[in-house]
Parts: sequence; C-alpha cells; structure tokens
Amino acid sequence: MQWTPPIDPAQDDLEPLLASQGRTADWLNTDDGDPYGPSNVARWSSHQVAKQIPLRYRAAHPQEPEVRTWIADLIDRAAAEQTRRKAPVASVTAGPSLLLLGPTGVGKTYEAYGAMRELAVTGTVARWVVVTAADLYAQLQPRHGIDSEAEFQRYAKAPILLVDDLGAGGKISEFTESINFRLVNHRYENELPTLITSNVLPKDLAARLGDRVTSRLAEMCRRVVITGQDRRRAMAA
Repeated sequence: MQWTPPIDPAQDDLEPLLASQGRTADWLNTDDGDPYGPSNVARWSSHQVAKQIPLRYRAAHPQEPEVRTWIADLIDRAAAEQTRRKAPVASVTAGPSLLLLGPTGVGKTYEAYGAMRELAVTGTVARWVVVTAADLYAQLQPRHGIDSEAEFQRYAKAPILLVDDLGAGGKISEFTESINFRLVNHRYENELPTLITSNVLPKDLAARLGDRVTSRLAEMCRRVVITGQDRRRAMAA
C-alpha cells in the first residue's frame, strides 16, 4: 500500500461521508507511519475512487439506508477475512451484491457513486471496476485486434463491480443476453460483490434481462427500489 499525503476533506465534500462513519477530517489525515493503517488506506482509496467517478458525481454521498447497510456488511466481511488470513489490510473480495431499481432520474447512479465514495473513507480497500451496460456491450463486441474474452474477464473477476443502467435500451439481443448471463453467473457463483443500477421495473426484469439472470440477481442481490420524480428535469425546470 502506497503512503498517501493528507487531503482536504472539503475539496470533494468528504465530511458527510466521514461523519456517517463516526470519523473526522483529523482522523482521515492522521499519519501514524503505517502505510496499511486505516487512515492511510482511506486516503489512498479516496484518491483511487475519485479517478473513476465522473465530475458530475464527485460529491455524491448515499441517501438510502439500505445502501449504507450494504457498505457496513462489506466492511464486516472484509475484516473477518483479514483476521482469517492475517492480512495487513482489510479488502473487499467477497460479499453481498446490491440492485438499485427505479425510473430514470431518481438518483440511482448518484447513490452508486456515493456508495463508492463512502466505502473508500472507511479504511477498507475496495478495488472497483466501473462500467455502464451500454459501454460493456460495446467493449465486448468482437473486433480486430481486441481480445474480447480477456476484456470480459476483467469485468467478471473484478473484486467489486459497478454496472450502471443494466437493461436499458429495450429488448435484449442474443449477444447482450449471453453477456448478462455469463457476467452475472460468474459473480453469483463466486460471491463477488456487484452494484447494479437499472430503470427496469421489478415486474419486467425477466423480460428485459432473461429468466436465468433475474433468478440469480434475486438470490445474490439486496433490492432497493428508489422512487420519486426525475431530478434532472426538475432541476432544468
């Protein structure tokens, strides 16, 4: 673990995230000389996560209690695994998944990036891979000079994966159904934490994602349905 210099918690609105964990800016910037210490891990993780979060969501923090419960469960499981393996740092390598459902614009993506940011300040290592479903399918299309299978494995084996907007775009094709099943099945079988957002209604999941995918998601994911108005249109008005 690389030592990370102090950071300004006000820069990306880290104070609410720290407060939710019962921690302060002083704790975040504590330097005890241990690169594996929780404070240094939190600074390092915050830097890494910030590189993956779009500018619009750089100050996101989760609002849904179920999202924070999911984060707490990942932390507990990482700590237990750290003790079992006598590892120098707690890392997210297995655990429950989370499915955020709701209509367009209610804040699912905001919650997802907020979860990434809050998990980062806990001092638990979470190595994320982040992708939208549309980009996932585009990147896995067979094309010259690209090893599509190696690219798929990067997502399938990610320690913790965020797939945004799964099921968007109407009826599934044979190609997208295959990708959905292989990805979800691998992560289901290996208990790899996955955070998925989708604007598909719960009753329509099977039609949009396929029965096999929906069945596995039902078992591996905690489901959170977010309701409300389209925030983007409300802001524009």
